[in-house]
Formats: sequence, structure tokens, C-alpha cells
Amino acid sequence: MNLKLSYNLPTINSNLQISGSKSETNRLLVLQALYPNLVLENTSNSDDSEVMLNALSITNHQSPITQTIDVHHAGTAMRFLTAFFAIQEGKEMVLTGSARMKERPIKILVDALNQMGAEITYEEQEGFPPLRIKGKKLSKSKVTLQANVSSQYISALLLIAPQLENGLELTLEGQITSVSYIKMTLALLNEIGVKTLFENNIIKVKHHQLPITQHLISVESDWSSASYWYSIVALSDVGFQVTLSSYKENSLQGDSALVEIYKNFGVETIFNDKNITLHKVENLKPATLNMELNTCPDIAQTIAVTCFGLGISCQLTGLQTLKIKETDRLEALKTELTKLGATISVTDKALILNPDSSPSEGLGEAIATYQDHRMAMAFAPLAVKVPIIIEDAEVVSKSYPAFWEDIKQIGFTIEKI
Repeated sequence: MNLKLSYNLPTINSNLQISGSKSETNRLLVLQALYPNLVLENTSNSDDSEVMLNALSITNHQSPITQTIDVHHAGTAMRFLTAFFAIQEGKEMVLTGSARMKERPIKILVDALNQMGAEITYEEQEGFPPLRIKGKKLSKSKVTLQANVSSQYISALLLIAPQLENGLELTLEGQITSVSYIKMTLALLNEIGVKTLFENNIIKVKHHQLPITQHLISVESDWSSASYWYSIVALSDVGFQVTLSSYKENSLQGDSALVEIYKNFGVETIFNDKNITLHKVENLKPATLNMELNTCPDIAQTIAVTCFGLGISCQLTGLQTLKIKETDRLEALKTELTKLGATISVTDKALILNPDSSPSEGLGEAIATYQDHRMAMAFAPLAVKVPIIIEDAEVVSKSYPAFWEDIKQIGFTIEKI
């Protein structure tokens, strides 16, 4: 499904309910499977979280045969479920996914689990899914893990750690990437009563018995989904505003850095109870924007497109994890922004955009999405400036299924082509 987006009569102030954080939901679904007394509300309605929920439901059924679970494009599910099924004694699973998933490395996590006593083997290519996992009791409680590739490997181990007889002591090697996601995992463990300690490069998690009574956790809405609204407001005229719910001023999500980042574009964030109002208060155009995004790499695409739309140069660093996402996001950004007239260069962990172009130069070009939800949504706000075509637009269901309906509410016109 290809969509042509345009923007004519904006609704100055709209109120939108954003689905729960995909990152928090996926962690809490694993914890709920381990501790059934957990009750969750405002969970994400994303494809990824549905994949996770469906896969975890299999653990409720005893089966003498090996079961195959297809996580499709859900990288978080692949990593978290690898650890989860490794401790499901007596169960044998094959975890597989899309063609792209079979290209995304998982050796670091598999090696760590096998060192702890797990029995995980590769069905096809060494170091990549699909995986055959024979669940068993893990004997070792100390392990060392390379920390500069993906924080999800770390979180996968932390989520199962309370179930290990002696807990877990995890030593991290190298520069820790996306540390905010590790802190999110630890905070959610703390919320259900698990004792943890994170000092220097060592994380300790204590063994934890089942909670005695029901424990309700309300999932905060997704800040990465809010990023596209920040971009729309930044690209709009002074006075435009939109209200989103439900958000916390003291968020566990690293992407809440948007509040400070988008001040550079004249966007003010007003917190009111569980709502945030994004308000374009002035036209700001810094000469260049230099941002280190190691703690929030998922919003890099949105920021780069905002800068392009406003004719601002930027240098974004700390993006090494984007190479192993749904697509190589840095190369995808370079290809699609170049189509629109941008001058852009990328390395394995940085992006540099020059301010010598404007979106009008690429009028009529179609944006390829590379089976990546964030490519579709990051480029959509450019329709505030010029009509734009988004290819394979249904990919947004991976994290924000209501996105196209939501942007209609503020004045976007969407035409299937």
C-alpha cells in the first residue's frame, strides 16, 4: 500500500491517545509470563508486542513436540524470547523470523546463555536465527557480555535473571550502548520487587520469588511514537500545537530526550497531569545541530528528517545500533534523503546532513520504507512542507498501527495510489 500525503487545513489543537510504550510492554510481557500475578494496562498495540504476547502464550501449553515460533520482523521478540525459552525446562522451541531477521546477529546473546548452561544451536547460519532452544535449568550465575552492539542482549539476560537460582552477575565489556534501555529494564524489575545493582560495568540481579498479591503496572505511552508529532509541530507554523497522552515527566524511556532536543526547533513541551502539549512557540533555525544519540538512537531518523525539512545542517553520532535494525537505517536514510535533494554522508555510527537543499527539490519522489516502520513515520511529517509518497505504508503497524488515522485528525490528506 502506497500513500500520497498532503497537508492543507491543519487542525490547530488536537488531542490524541498514543499506545503504550513498545519497549516497556515487551519487557513487562516477559515478566508477566514469569510472574503471572502482574496485571498490565495501556500496553502497546504494536505488531511486535502482539508477536511477543502470542509467543509467550505457548508456554501455557505442554507439548511433547518441538514448536516453531515465527517472530517475523520483531527483533526485540527474537532476543527476549531466546533468553526466556532457554529457562523453560522440558520445552523445545525453534525461533525463526523474516529474511531480514535471519541477517540480524544474535551470537553474543547465544554465547552468553550457553556459557550459563543453556542449550541453543543454530538451524542455518552460525551466529544468526533461526535458533533451536532446549529449555533447561541454567547452572551459572556469572557471565561477561560485549556491551557495545545492542542493549537488548543485556536486557534479555536481566529479564530472566530473577528466575535463576543464584540470580545473575553480568559484567559488561566495551562502551555500553543505549544505557537508558538497560536502566528501563532494571527500573521495571525494581517495580515488581526485584533487587538490582548497577555499578561501573557490573550489573547484579537477585533471585526473586513470585509476588504474593496482584501488582498493577500502567505502561507509559511510547515516546518514540511521540517523536513524529514533535517533527510535525517543528515543521508547522508558530502557534500550532497538539496534545498527546499518557506521558510522564520523569520517564524511563530514553526517547523522552525529545523534550530537550526539540527546543532547538522552537517546540515547547507542556506537562499537564498525564498529558503533554507540544507547542510551536517560535521559528528557530540553529546553524547546525550536533547531537550524541547513544541513549536514544531510535529517534535519529525523525531528527534527521526534521533538520532536512527546516534546512538545518546536523551531525548525529552514537548511531552504531542502527546498522542492525529492520534495515541498515543509516544507509536507508542516506538513500531516501538524497532522493529529495539532500547532501548527506554516513559512517557506521554517524550521520552528517548539509543544509544546501530543501524538500521541494524532491517533489514527487516516493520514499521507500525497507520494511522499517520508522522510515515510513519519520518521513511522513515532510508532507507539512510538500506532498510526499510513502511506499509500503502498512509497515507502521510494527509499532504504531493507528499512525495514518491519527495524522488525518490534524489535517493530513491521505490518498492510496
